[in-house]
Amino acid sequence: MKISSRTARRGVAGIGVGFLFGGVCAATIATPVASAAPDQCSAQALSGTVSSVTGAAHQYLAAHPGANNAVTAAYGKPRDQAAADLRGYFTANPGEYYDLRNILAPIGDAQRQCNVTVLPADLASAYEQFMAG
Repeated sequence: MKISSRTARRGVAGIGVGFLFGGVCAATIATPVASAAPDQCSAQALSGTVSSVTGAAHQYLAAHPGANNAVTAAYGKPRDQAAADLRGYFTANPGEYYDLRNILAPIGDAQRQCNVTVLPADLASAYEQFMAG
């Protein structure tokens, strides 16, 4: 399965390296709009989802040195350069791109289900771009 240039460009352009390395740990959780939110939409449950996803992303990167090195190297670079480098890496390694998308998916699921934003604006933008495709 090949990842198209367009998908890679959209998906990795704003990966937000900090997202994968703990920016999510400091994520803010907005108050749910619904007054009778289900238990899975409580601040504690949403925080648990973010924590679980962050842990899984860390474990995945630890087990995949190529992806880990690409993300680590991109961390200190300007956003455009980091995005280009990550796009190149994940275009060449689409399996890892899709693995990470699957790991990160519960964040989007929780946000949609609970009608909240669980990430700060800069990380939310990076998340949305990474998940697009």
